[in-house]
Amino acid sequence: MSMNEKTTVFTPAVRNAVRAVILREGRLLVQRKVYENGDVRFTLPGGGSEVGETLEEGLRRECVEEIGVAVDVQDLMHVADYYKPRDTTPPTMRHQIEFIFRCDIPDDYVAANGRNPDKHQQDVLWLDLASESATLLWPESLQQILKNDFDESPTYLGLID
Repeated sequence: MSMNEKTTVFTPAVRNAVRAVILREGRLLVQRKVYENGDVRFTLPGGGSEVGETLEEGLRRECVEEIGVAVDVQDLMHVADYYKPRDTTPPTMRHQIEFIFRCDIPDDYVAANGRNPDKHQQDVLWLDLASESATLLWPESLQQILKNDFDESPTYLGLID
């Protein structure tokens, strides 16, 4: 998809979003989301940063809300453009800039929903990246990026699906 397509209507503002990559023993901490049509997706914890909030502050806040733990934000791994379909009439797209950070959590953390989970979030779990379930990681382009050696992937990913 291109911003030049005349049939695509974008909302007026570009949104910054922050995501956490939290790994433990070959598993990735994800949110399991279930949608009205029955689709299941696994997503990285995080969301939109608020006005006056740094990316790191936004990521810590989002993780407390969604997965119930304050993360220790480490290195910026990737930056990507993402065109998120919005459920509006007429349908629109939101242009998001995704900032994906490597994060750490306390060793005693038990995967669980935080106090304010996402709308479709059912639970939080550890996803084995080598499992068949990893094909449900969304956006899909993250599946291969996260399976590869992080140090070999480019920092700017361009457009992810």
